[in-house]
Amino acid sequence: MAKQRTRLNMSQFLAMPIGLLLSGVLVWQASNASFIGTTTNPGNTWSVGTVNLTNDSGGVPMFQVTNMVPGNTGSHCIKVTSTASVPSAVKLYANITAPPTTDVSPYINLKIEEGTGGTFASCAAFNPTGGTAYNGTLADFTANHTNFATGVGPWSLTGTPPEDLTYRFTWTFSNAAPPSTESGSTPTVNFVWEAQNS
Repeated sequence: MAKQRTRLNMSQFLAMPIGLLLSGVLVWQASNASFIGTTTNPGNTWSVGTVNLTNDSGGVPMFQVTNMVPGNTGSHCIKVTSTASVPSAVKLYANITAPPTTDVSPYINLKIEEGTGGTFASCAAFNPTGGTAYNGTLADFTANHTNFATGVGPWSLTGTPPEDLTYRFTWTFSNAAPPSTESGSTPTVNFVWEAQNS
């Protein structure tokens, strides 16, 4: 009788870990049978904006004046167009070649107006709406407005292209120009419009 009782105890002992193992498998399966819900926000992308300016001059200078005498005057328009896709600010400045020996730019008065209408071909339809961007001597303009930081303006762009603005340049050779300016000239002037996003 004692041997039989020992056998029963061994079978009971072996049945316990097997039971624990089976119950663990059931618990693992139950923990992996959870409900799942998701939501998705698809199609995310990032793209870079553009800042770009053109003008309607076709690379032709606005002014190539020769044989000036005191009192002479003239004007020319140029239309600047922006295709910037971001809000930006446009400023106008100049860079020059080395001044000649007899520089007459201190005696050339320059007025720059902003407006609508008018093209490089003709100022006939020009309508000044933006006020006067500059009114002084050519010498002062080329000396003091040499980069974006010191440029005249700004013309504020909304970033909804195309946007355009016409500039009318009017020059006058001063009646006060002395005889010493005879045979003089100005530096070669490059007018530059620069846009920077704001």
